[in-house]
Amino acid sequence: MTPFPPPGGKAELEEGGVFTPRFDADGLIGCITIDAGDGAVLMFAHMNAEALRLTLETGIAHYWSRSRKSLWRKGDTSGQQQKIVEIHTDCDQDILLMKVLPGGDGGACHTGRRSCFYRKVALGAGATTLSFDGPET
Repeated sequence: MTPFPPPGGKAELEEGGVFTPRFDADGLIGCITIDAGDGAVLMFAHMNAEALRLTLETGIAHYWSRSRKSLWRKGDTSGQQQKIVEIHTDCDQDILLMKVLPGGDGGACHTGRRSCFYRKVALGAGATTLSFDGPET
């Protein structure tokens, strides 16, 4: 059972004042996380209702790992705890945008990089390839 009220009608969902996050069929909602200081995109992850509830209650980012099928509080093993500054939702409340103050070395990616978005898709006449967008580890 989710601790959030069910979404109302279209007008309430898009223009109302009640936070009614829309979780997908797997019980998840996507979350884009950015650095509140400089706006850099740090990561994308999923939350289930429990992760979102804990995030709201503690002010520290919690996520749901789809691969491990477990809840995780960001920073418990890496030291890169994320303190919540703001949480936004989109027009139909099915994705979140969190502005955070990153702890530790300021990184967010398990590869040791600041951002999980460190490669660029190169569109060309031949095969689509990836190139590194910034320093490699």
